[in-house]
Amino acid sequence: MELNIPRTTTTPEVRFDAEHAVLAISGESYPENSFDFYAPVLEWLASSLVQLSGLRLEVSVSYMNSSSIKCMLDILDALGEAHAAGKTVEAVWNYETDNPRALDLAEEFRSEVSFPFSVNAIGG
Repeated sequence: MELNIPRTTTTPEVRFDAEHAVLAISGESYPENSFDFYAPVLEWLASSLVQLSGLRLEVSVSYMNSSSIKCMLDILDALGEAHAAGKTVEAVWNYETDNPRALDLAEEFRSEVSFPFSVNAIGG
């Protein structure tokens, strides 16, 4: 159930902390092909959510291109399905206070989900 994708200049770090059942995504996300980058994450989610009783998604992404936004919606959809099936699911979106677009994006994502989703300001 391990997942560890290192950060690059155009892709975020994606890491799963098995002890705390936390999937963390941090950095910037504008890969040449977002769907190729996020495919292993979505595959991991599909197989892992069956085994886990719950999952916390923690996101600290300062920029996402439009195709990365679509992939994030797919991730949130997978979490929403797990929540509807009785799993304990939550998301925490951290944004820099000097990045109003990141706040707007977090609010857009929050409006799309039915599970707990908090938006936290961090120093900018």
